[in-house]
Amino acid sequence: MSDAYNTGSKLNEPRPTRLRDALRKARIEAADRTGVVVDLRDAEIARLEILDEALDALFAEVPADVDLFDRGISRGDNPRLWIDVVAHVVMGRDKRMYRFVQDTRFGRIVLAESHEPARIVDAVTDYVARRLIEREQALSVPPSTAAAPAAAEPAKPRRSAALSFVLGVVVGAAALFGVALLASLRNF
Repeated sequence: MSDAYNTGSKLNEPRPTRLRDALRKARIEAADRTGVVVDLRDAEIARLEILDEALDALFAEVPADVDLFDRGISRGDNPRLWIDVVAHVVMGRDKRMYRFVQDTRFGRIVLAESHEPARIVDAVTDYVARRLIEREQALSVPPSTAAAPAAAEPAKPRRSAALSFVLGVVVGAAALFGVALLASLRNF
């Protein structure tokens, strides 16, 4: 009996288990990886901030009354330097390459990729220039030429539609009268 009692007391003693040790080791490794991920994200944000500072001279030249661009860094899971609503710079997979992308209705397109901030600044400069030209062209259309054809066109279809409706009512009434007349002659 003393052997059984001793065996039972050994089971009740807290002893280190292999699973417990393995879990502890896994938690330490996960914490180390989390630290690395945080360090990588901080490095991405720092690189984007460097690019943002390099773009200060470009955006200083944009007229104050132009509100197309809303530059800023978003600090989510994938940090981004936003240029406007549809274009942003994100770091590549190696976390050292800048990738300037634009979202379109057909998907995301890469406008430029480089390890050098100067090349991305050039690409953003070209993009900003194109957007400013698009804005000028949209604003340069005289309102009288844009509104005049649009006002003259709808008048004709409305007359034609009204005439078609009235003609349809008359033909429908005549057809209904003809069917009723044929039905009454058959009952005779």
